Amino acid sequence: MRPRLRALALAIACVAGATGCASDKPEAVPGGTSAPAGRFFAPTSVWNRPLARSAPVAPDSRLMVRELRRQVNASAAWINTDKFSVPIVKVGPSQRRVRVHLDTVYPRLQRDFARVPVPRNAHPAAGSDEHLVVWQPSSDTMWEFWLMHREGDGWHARWGARIAHASRSRGIIPAPEGATASGLPLAAGLMTAAELRGGRIDHALAFALTAVRKGAIAWPADRTDGRAQRAGAIPMGTRFRLDPKVDVSHLHMIPAGRAIARAVQRYGMIARDTSGSVNFYAQAPPPHNTHVYGRIFDGKIPDQVLAGFPWDRLQAVRAPLRSDG
Repeated sequence: MRPRLRALALAIACVAGATGCASDKPEAVPGGTSAPAGRFFAPTSVWNRPLARSAPVAPDSRLMVRELRRQVNASAAWINTDKFSVPIVKVGPSQRRVRVHLDTVYPRLQRDFARVPVPRNAHPAAGSDEHLVVWQPSSDTMWEFWLMHREGDGWHARWGARIAHASRSRGIIPAPEGATASGLPLAAGLMTAAELRGGRIDHALAFALTAVRKGAIAWPADRTDGRAQRAGAIPMGTRFRLDPKVDVSHLHMIPAGRAIARAVQRYGMIARDTSGSVNFYAQAPPPHNTHVYGRIFDGKIPDQVLAGFPWDRLQAVRAPLRSDG
């Protein structure tokens, strides 16, 4: 899940001096989450544009579907909610801006992190990636961070990106920046509690694989950390869709599971990262509302929510493929 920082040095930058910290609270949003995710980025982006029923299937689709099913059988399928997911903190125009210290030597990104409206009480996701997204609608700007944490002199992060004009963005971060191994934004393809509760997700879903093909990248990804060389290995960025002939209403799944299946059928699921299991991503809840997904999932754990998902009826959508490097 660690982004590959191409030819960049990974030396830690020692930044001296204290930084002022914001005390403003992030804006409250109904539904128990700190900000609504979902249909971020341009309406015409790959994340928000429905697939045509006639979308062409990749020539090696059957091999890749077989490989995906192998990974599901080996590691199970999951939905990351609190750990290894993404908190999105929505802030207003008056939120105090602070310096986020970049613990990697890369001046251009440090300039983008020089003045970020991140609240002092923001909570990066639990787990070793410590992801966090700050979204400021008034400036139409989004910042995403990897290994985000607080030290005595303020916020620190190891990597990430600033996305200007977010509402018009195509939802792809130019290499080498970005907090994922694919260059696809953290907020893209993220499910929300409100979407799962309401049973409707109007965008593509991001998902992670346990093994990604070495040396190949499928659009919309623009980088990879893939190492797999087995037959049918799946390139980073591959989009799968559920066969349009499948009647989702007849799947033996709980409502949240059927909402996921419908989104995959209409928009697809896009390989965004490498993980220890095949997993989707739901927006991380704030610390005071960690049980929100338990209620939405009818008390079931995430792999039970996905029980009944027809993995063998997926199709890999044909997309431009290029070599890595």
